[in-house]
Amino acid sequence: MSRPKPVVAIDGPAGAGKSTVAKGVARALGYTLVDTGSLYRAVALVARTRGVAFDDRGAVERAAHDAVNTGALRLGRAEHNTTRVLVDGEDPGDRIRTPDMAMGASAVSAYAGVRDALLDAQRAFGADGAVVLEGRDIGTVVFPDAEVKVFLTASDEVRARRRYEEFVAKGVAATYEATLDEVRQRDAQDASRAVAPLRMADDAVLVDSSALAPDAVIARIAALVKAREAATSPA
Repeated sequence: MSRPKPVVAIDGPAGAGKSTVAKGVARALGYTLVDTGSLYRAVALVARTRGVAFDDRGAVERAAHDAVNTGALRLGRAEHNTTRVLVDGEDPGDRIRTPDMAMGASAVSAYAGVRDALLDAQRAFGADGAVVLEGRDIGTVVFPDAEVKVFLTASDEVRARRRYEEFVAKGVAATYEATLDEVRQRDAQDASRAVAPLRMADDAVLVDSSALAPDAVIARIAALVKAREAATSPA
């Protein structure tokens, strides 16, 4: 499939800075940012509000398909070339940014039925290229043909510190020790799940952000994309 502009797939573990970096890359390139991670958090929120336990696979999958099919859960366009997830027509905001929703997203994203329910929405937004998507399996499952693939990571301790500081800034009750445990638990869940496990695509570029400022990571990835654009543009 030939696209005028590339699809940029940024995968990696929780707390690696994917959201911040993806936003920065999209802004630097004038690309559309597709917030895929929020979709899984939104499914967790839908399950929670419907009284469905995260470990009830059948009920979670039915809730996800029902929410997508009825439009109760969808991706919408937002300003500045971004997308946002909508639940019952509203932006759930910080309701999907809690530790509970993070663990819920990890749990429900392991279910094939949930991933199937959300796959078309992700691909539809990225079909024409000039998009940046971040998640766990963008370069391996959602867009295996993405022109630019990056696996963004950092040490456990650095990722935990970043997430802990985010929680503190938002007034969410948390401790560094508990956040580190959560990061490691989520890593184990994401890497060991049977459906679309977290892994680096064979043709992805590894970027370790442990000792890099976000601007440096953004600049490096933007340079990769520009090099790809230059290599594929008509002479």
